[in-house]
Amino acid sequence: MTGALVAYRWELRKLVSQKRTYIGLGAAALLPVIFVTVMGLQKGGPYDAPLGHNLRRTGLVLALVVLNFVSRFGAQLAAALVAGDIVASEHTGNTLKLILTRSLRRGQILAGKTLASFTYVVATLVVLGVAGLVGGSIAWGFKPLTNLTGVQLSALHTLWLSAVALGLFALPLIAVAAFAIMLSTWTRNSAAAIVGTLVYALGQEALAGLVHQSWAKDYLLSDQFDGWHGVFMSPVDWTLVARAAWVSAIFTAVPLAIAYVVFKRRDVADD
Repeated sequence: MTGALVAYRWELRKLVSQKRTYIGLGAAALLPVIFVTVMGLQKGGPYDAPLGHNLRRTGLVLALVVLNFVSRFGAQLAAALVAGDIVASEHTGNTLKLILTRSLRRGQILAGKTLASFTYVVATLVVLGVAGLVGGSIAWGFKPLTNLTGVQLSALHTLWLSAVALGLFALPLIAVAAFAIMLSTWTRNSAAAIVGTLVYALGQEALAGLVHQSWAKDYLLSDQFDGWHGVFMSPVDWTLVARAAWVSAIFTAVPLAIAYVVFKRRDVADD
């Protein structure tokens, strides 16, 4: 475990030094600002979005409404940009041999890279949440919110639930990052891993649109991006919340297990 933490610190330092790391963070900070600006220039709004009926009534809803729009592509792109490159870049830069000469096992190195990728996912959502809170509060105030079942929640309670919602949204996004790590390990090519991850995410969206059985769509990873809706219902819809957790866990564990096997067995003599 100590070795994995050492590798994790190495990978965090690498991420901080790379320009692409800030693409997702910058977009996450700008999206709420752009959204508020557009809303200020028009009278209507996406009131049919989950919690969208609260727009212009409270700023606490801004980040959550933005999540609804980025969940289908933007969030996956941000995760793929970092996770899809984190192993493949070592092959491109011919640095994998050097890393493997250090006193760390391969599993520890992959664990460090995985933790760094997941940290980036969480950091991106935190930036989005903070930017949404600040921008929304300036525009519409720090006021109570009416949840999805018509119950009014206090501003502080809403703030707490928003943090929980961001955490739930992070679960399927981490699963997308896990798939990108698998492709990054398998293909040794950053572009292939990033594009492949986006195809994977969009393919699930397409499949959800084609499958007419709700029981089948409920267990696609794409459907778990809506799991946070459960905490904004009265009473809380624990079925939605629990399903988002365990389905995302499966979609995370399987790619990581494959990545571990591939990375463990990889012959780097020709890298």
